Amino acid sequence: MLTKNPLPVIAIFDVGKTNKKLFLFDEQYRIVFERSARFLETLDEDGDVCENLESLRLSIFDSLHEIFRMPQFEVKAINFSSYGASLVYLDSYGRPLTPLYNYLKEYPEVMMKDLHLQYGGGERFSQQTASPILGSLNAGLQIYRLQQEKKDLYKDIAHILHLPQYLSFLLSGTYYSELTSIGCHTALWDFEKKEYHAWVKDHGIVEKLAPICSSDAVFSSTFPGSPYVVGTGLHDSSAALIPYLLNFQEPFILISTGTWSISFNPFNHDVLTLDELNQDCLFYLSYQGKPVKASRLFAGYEHDLQTKRIAEYFHCSAAKFRNLGLNQSIVNTLKIKISQKSAGLKTFAARDLSQFENEEEAYHQFIMDLTDAQFLSTQLLINGQPIHRIFVDGGFSKNSLYMNLLADKFPEQEVYAASMAQATALGTALAIHQHWNQQPLPNNLIELKFFASWR
Repeated sequence: MLTKNPLPVIAIFDVGKTNKKLFLFDEQYRIVFERSARFLETLDEDGDVCENLESLRLSIFDSLHEIFRMPQFEVKAINFSSYGASLVYLDSYGRPLTPLYNYLKEYPEVMMKDLHLQYGGGERFSQQTASPILGSLNAGLQIYRLQQEKKDLYKDIAHILHLPQYLSFLLSGTYYSELTSIGCHTALWDFEKKEYHAWVKDHGIVEKLAPICSSDAVFSSTFPGSPYVVGTGLHDSSAALIPYLLNFQEPFILISTGTWSISFNPFNHDVLTLDELNQDCLFYLSYQGKPVKASRLFAGYEHDLQTKRIAEYFHCSAAKFRNLGLNQSIVNTLKIKISQKSAGLKTFAARDLSQFENEEEAYHQFIMDLTDAQFLSTQLLINGQPIHRIFVDGGFSKNSLYMNLLADKFPEQEVYAASMAQATALGTALAIHQHWNQQPLPNNLIELKFFASWR
């Protein structure tokens, strides 16, 4: 009896703030296996909620043991993507010394201002690092805080790794930093000089940061005889951009949606203005090391909050909203009935739910408010540029109401939902294509659904 040859695959761990996913892609980048999990969060020493780093580590090894036992697959490579602004502090044995601090953890205002004042003030500091002032979301400031508040512990730190590179380290045993992780609003990188900012060097932090490697680097596994290579890991939003950069040469904007909705314009290299910084614009670094102008909106997080609020008020399940399509009569009624306030992300949170007839009407108003905020956020990146296409991937790309209302906001552009909902995982796999896949890159990676303005 002939034994069927196992299918060559790449394993991608996509570690989001909420969902932790594992995908196996074949050589044509089709998903042939997937799994999703959620972990209970834990608390840091201050009682603040944070990721359970040990659960994450064990889950990765358990998942790998499972797929290695599957005779139908041959794992050729493994790579990781994860959310940014998260750092792991390791001792000389590679053991974490602290919890994985939450990027929403409150940051001491005085400490932050003190650092900024050392380097020309907050505005100058933000322009050089292409990072709005975001407290703990400026991951470099987390290091500065540890250095100032826990001096004895800081001395024991041998290596500081961004979360994607820590996950890679678990399998490769190598200590590296990588540009997409360094470039995501960390306040570590000087975008003018294209190197670590002076403050990182002056405070000796650069000595604990791992050497920088390219985003397409791979390493051998620490497990003897392992046939697979290990990628260095990527920042998730930057990874989501990779399939689009490989497939489209004409200027476009990508709105990558998840917990955050991040708009990317890889073709806008204009220097960040103070006004743009104040509206949460920033630069990322692409996997090619090039600056990518972006604007951020905490839209997925807000969606979770408000759908829960609507469901509780109207005594229904939040799951009802997943397949709720556009009802034009409801939109027209709401435009007359409800005052359209300033288009901020928190607009709907301030609305009284008693003014809505039912949950469907309330949800329509919420998405109207949300797409108003998204329009303003994305419009910052267009600013007169010849952008003809806007792609939306991630969770909101599957929300028909959201897509219809967003298309209505951008009558000058073609708005598409990407059916390739796992762009982050796919981009993470594509980054190391040359190291595991002998096949040419497929030209059908992205399927697009066009949404026209409905009025």
